[in-house]
Amino acid sequence: DGRFCRIGAQGDKRVEVRVVCATNRQLQREINSGTFRQDLFYRINVVTIQLPPLRERLMDIPRLAKYFLEQFNRQYNLRARPLSNELLSLMQRHHWPGNIRELENVVRSYIIMGSEQTIYSELLSWKEEPHNYDFPASGSVSLKALTRKVVIEFERKIISQALEAHSWNRRKTARVLNISYRSLFYKIREMGITPKKMAMPQWTGETASDD
Repeated sequence: DGRFCRIGAQGDKRVEVRVVCATNRQLQREINSGTFRQDLFYRINVVTIQLPPLRERLMDIPRLAKYFLEQFNRQYNLRARPLSNELLSLMQRHHWPGNIRELENVVRSYIIMGSEQTIYSELLSWKEEPHNYDFPASGSVSLKALTRKVVIEFERKIISQALEAHSWNRRKTARVLNISYRSLFYKIREMGITPKKMAMPQWTGETASDD
């Protein structure tokens, strides 16, 4: 009836909201296993929209790639050329374990590096050397955790390429990637990213403070 009462409160409050819920779990299966309340499911399950993974929506990839390209062109004040049909065809054959975020990073990489060859090399390396994971003989494995690992690996490559493209100028790289210097600093440390052609630069005395 549009009312709720907070724990410890002495009266109801009237609200007018829409509740949007999202999950990557099979809720009916969770209900059967007792890990999700059936009454809650029927309370929130008014309209269900199934959003398949990107690998099942290959025809959407050209339009999504175009959207990200136009977005990054505006963001970085650039005029990168549209992706070629050959590259789009390759992208439609890719498995996209990182879903839409992986596609976004691929287009960002093209904008930053200014060459389709970067994307060709990246996608072909995934095709030729698929990532294998050790699954336990018993117990469960988190698909969300595995997907997150794939995305982090790809993010690490993007950051490394951007740093190399700007001669390891971290402040310029942070501006190009549209993240704070502090975030870039900690990502470099956390992911163990090091320069390819020089000794590890002078970390001593450098802090993660913003400009």
